[in-house]
Amino acid sequence: MLVDSHCHLDFPDFADDLEGTLARAQAAGVGLMLSIGTRLDRFGEVLAIAERYENVYCTVGVHPHEAGRDPAAEVGRLVDLARHPKVVGFGETGLDYYYDHSPRDRQRGSFHIHIEAARQAALPVVVHTRDADDDTIRILTDEMAEGPFTGLIHCFSSSRQLAENAVDLGLYISLSGVLTFNKADELRRIVGDLPMDRLLVETDAPYLAPVPKRGKVNEPAFVAHTAAMLARVKALPVAQVADQTTANFLRLFTKVTPCG
Repeated sequence: MLVDSHCHLDFPDFADDLEGTLARAQAAGVGLMLSIGTRLDRFGEVLAIAERYENVYCTVGVHPHEAGRDPAAEVGRLVDLARHPKVVGFGETGLDYYYDHSPRDRQRGSFHIHIEAARQAALPVVVHTRDADDDTIRILTDEMAEGPFTGLIHCFSSSRQLAENAVDLGLYISLSGVLTFNKADELRRIVGDLPMDRLLVETDAPYLAPVPKRGKVNEPAFVAHTAAMLARVKALPVAQVADQTTANFLRLFTKVTPCG
């Protein structure tokens, strides 16, 4: 079984064919999907999908792009929303200095809030980081010194330093279709040196469709292509990569119950 550890099933791209999207995922061997929260004012839609389908779970949180427009992210509110049995983590949160859609101080403040919620609820935090490696490492290191928490770097395509620091802190690394891109040789070299028991796979659907699906709307079924590339990078059978990444996901997201 494969797990798509990061997708956005509430996005409009799936509104007309969500049933078909999930059926194709199942046919591709994807047994679980984690639909990620990006805005608290849309959390109801994210949760409704997770409630409707046994093999879909979700997170609650505010994307760094929205940190300047969604001031309602408070530790207590996040922890309360995460009491629902289908809510298994926080985020995505973090830092995006590439687009800078929100002021950087607001991004950092929101990041700290999500980590504190993760610490209090003993649930993982899903971290988005782009062009912000130094601040991401500093915040994760400082926060871990304040008290342990779990989490992952999602859609990893950053530096070796960030990957190694994250693993040293006990976090996981999630790999998207970027791993399959023709120009991703350096990413594949970094991933080749990371411990297999810290790796997950994801789509970030509807974005970043992997080779050979480039140019299409990404969907959970396509995570199989990323897993196949990871198997090539690690020189392992695809079935072993599927088993290991699924075991890693279940070890991190402890509230998830495998279907069947």
